[in-house]
Parts: sequence; C-alpha cells; structure tokens
Amino acid sequence: MRSRAPRFAVVGIPGNRRVTLFQDAVRAAGLPEARVVPWRAVLRGEAVFLPGESVRIDSPGEDAEVERFLRGVDDPTRVEGSARWYAAFTAAVRDVARAASAAGAVLLDDPGDIAVLFDKRLCHAVLSGAGVPVPESPTSGHAAPAVRGWADVRALMRERGMRRAFVKLAHGSSASGVLAVETAADGRVRATTSVERDAAGRLFNSLRVRRCTTEAEVAAVVDALAPDGLHIERWLPKASQHGRAADLRVVVVAGRATHAVVRTSRSPMTNLHLGGERGDLDAVRASVEAAGGSWAAALAVCERAAACFPDTLCVGVDLLPATGWRRFAVCEVNAFGDLLPRLTGLPGSGAENLDTYAAQVAAVPNRTRNHRVDAAP
Repeated sequence: MRSRAPRFAVVGIPGNRRVTLFQDAVRAAGLPEARVVPWRAVLRGEAVFLPGESVRIDSPGEDAEVERFLRGVDDPTRVEGSARWYAAFTAAVRDVARAASAAGAVLLDDPGDIAVLFDKRLCHAVLSGAGVPVPESPTSGHAAPAVRGWADVRALMRERGMRRAFVKLAHGSSASGVLAVETAADGRVRATTSVERDAAGRLFNSLRVRRCTTEAEVAAVVDALAPDGLHIERWLPKASQHGRAADLRVVVVAGRATHAVVRTSRSPMTNLHLGGERGDLDAVRASVEAAGGSWAAALAVCERAAACFPDTLCVGVDLLPATGWRRFAVCEVNAFGDLLPRLTGLPGSGAENLDTYAAQVAAVPNRTRNHRVDAAP
C-alpha cells in the first residue's frame, strides 16, 4: 500500500534561507507548499497545526525579535545568554509538541532529542554510552563536575593529562564561545577563539579567529562564559588536506548518511563562516582507502551517532578524522546541521540527485517508525 503524500508545516523564520530551501524541495516533489508556522507565533502561544501535518522544527536563528526573547540580549552578536536561550528554546519546542499532538499532527523532530542535542554534555554522554567514538571529556553527562570558571578548567585538564582541549559553551552553536586551549610544560597558556571581549568584559562573536596569548586573557574569557555552562573535550589531532586541518559534516537522513562536505582550515575551527573552506571529498575518500581504512566504516560511525536520536528525521554529524585518515570520532551532532546549499547526495545513498532538504522530503513517506510526539511537560 502506497504511503499518503505528506502535508508539511515548518516551524521557522518566514523568508529565512532554511525555510526557503525546504519550500523549494517540497515544491520540487510536487507537493503543496509547506505551511510556515513562525517562531514568533510559537513564542506568543499562537502556533496552530492541522490534522495529519508532518511538522518540521527548524532553527529559530536570524530573527532579532526571536533572539531577544530567547537569549535576553539586544545585540545578536553577544555570546552570553546561552543557558537562558536553551531553557526558553526547549520549552518552546515542548509547546510545539503539545500543540501538534493535540491537533493530530506528527513531529519530524523529537523534543527530547532536541534537548539532548543542544546540551553538549548530555549529547557526549549519550554517544559515549552507545559506543560511538568521541573525544575524551571530563564534563560528560549529568554526574560530571560543574565547571565554575578557568580554575576548574585548568584542574580538569591537569587531572586528565590534557595539554590541549576544546572548551565550549554547553548550549552553543556555530563555534559561539569556543576556545581551543593549549598549555605548555612551563605553564604557558594560549587559546584560539572567535570570541572578543570588550572593555566592560562583555563577550561578542566575531568572524575573525584570534589568539589569546596569556593565561589571564584566557581566564577572563572562560570565567565570563562559565555561568552559561561549559563542556570540555580533549583536542584530538586531525588529519589534514593540503596543509589545512580537515573534518567533515555528514548529514544523516532517516538513519542513512546521505550528504557529506569536507571543511578545512588553518585554525582549529573549521566553520565555514570563520574562514573555513570546502575541501575535496573524493580526495578524502582516497586518503582513507589508501591508509587502509574504510570510507563506508566512517559513514557508519555517523549513522551510529544518528541512531542515538531515532525520533529525529535528520541530524548533521561533525566527524573528526584522526591523523593518518584511519580512525574517526564524532565531535558533535547537530539538530540543524543540514544547511548545505546545492550539495547533492553521496553515491549509493539514494539521494544522489537530491539536496539535503529534498532528501528529507523524500524520506518522510517511507519512514517505518511511528514517530510519537513526546508532549510531556
């Protein structure tokens, strides 16, 4: 029996490129245009869903009014407020779930999964518990010690023998609040970050990656970040491509790795908005096979990570290739990691001629699980 064609609703920012690309995919599939439920309406308690709709939850980013409501700051470049953002955002997602469930609609993104995906400490623990290779972390899971500032970071790094570590906001995204910290045997400390601190001690995201060259400077930034919650991970040496550090964003749709992009950088952060560049995926595959590794096994690691979130249709997995291209670890799993315009699917993935959004539209009718809306308060 053929599955009934879905009718989509998308919770997002009207006119945003994410919503526009998803709408393009829906139209290309010959389906009625997705009904857009603005995040502003959700936050005002005015979201409405219809029976039978497949509801996609998309990013609330790039809207100043939504940002003010969630984060509590007027300047969208400010770093502070991520803990408040997380509490308000996850509460809003639960509101969406309740409204969708009451209307007889079905969510494509599970509220419980989203809550874990946006807490790096919880996500790390879930992945580790499932046997997914991840960098060592002293802040993984509910039972991990609280990180109150730089003194705690320094102590935890020393206890774990970490000369180099990434210090991240627990609820950050897009490298916001990330420091790549290095310590030397003589006690010197430096860090690479896109965070800038003004004379009043306020923190701002910048598109310029810079170096903090003294421990006092690193400590000041970490101490300012700590009230929002911090996550620490061992800094794993990464493979390189043309002399630039490389990692991969792998999109997994309905349990299958469908799209991948290589990101390279001369800094520890490979994010494209921070100066990272797209690398050569064919060359990566060749390097893996030449080293005696398996590209299929690398993709399988991403699928195992996505399997930890079975009630969410699509995730973006950040995959770290170790020096030598034989081993891989998962750095992060992203709920909104599918913004890769014009990228078509991997050979053999079933999404060869589809972008990330079209692959999701195509996957919805074929989902074998009945994704239950978790509307628990």
